Amino acid sequence: MDGRVVVMWLYRISLLMFLVSITACGEPNLPSPYHAVDVSWQLAKADFHLTDHNGKLRSLEDFSGKVVVLFFGYTHCPEVCPTTLADLAQVMRQLGKHAERIQVLFVTLDPEHDTPELLAKYITSFDPTFLSLRGDTQATAQAAKAFGVVFSKQSNKYGEYTLDHSDGTFLIGHQGHPLLRSPYGQRVELLTNDIKLLVAIN
Repeated sequence: MDGRVVVMWLYRISLLMFLVSITACGEPNLPSPYHAVDVSWQLAKADFHLTDHNGKLRSLEDFSGKVVVLFFGYTHCPEVCPTTLADLAQVMRQLGKHAERIQVLFVTLDPEHDTPELLAKYITSFDPTFLSLRGDTQATAQAAKAFGVVFSKQSNKYGEYTLDHSDGTFLIGHQGHPLLRSPYGQRVELLTNDIKLLVAIN
């Protein structure tokens, strides 16, 4: 067989194998435009059924058309919770006119201590548009589980306690998608940029 024919034959086989491999791999994974991690695949059915500090029963559907920023914690949290809420208040200021399309929600993991009155005073001290959510023990556990949040009470010999809980803030787009998780301590400007992208999608 002529050498040129062999080379051409090998070239065609190699090209065919390459095209088959591309087809098998599907669409290439493009870099995410978000700084937060997309957890939509993991928390596709995440929702809650809790009461806000004004006494209204709420679920994600109530905030359809808005970007929801969701955070789990408790009012006497020593560091993570107030720091996160202060950062979110700063984000709202940076968003300017877009802030009206955002709803920040704070879910208490300590309904035994966090009464509606206490929650209202606590959450609105950061921003008057923020809402707190509360349920009984079962509803709280269900909401936390839906979003992959783990928490446990740690008591000391003086009868005082703290709650160890997962940190991070959930950013939820229009109709509940995409669902992103931003880590604790994320820089305010990066968090703001992610929310702006979600607002643009909406």
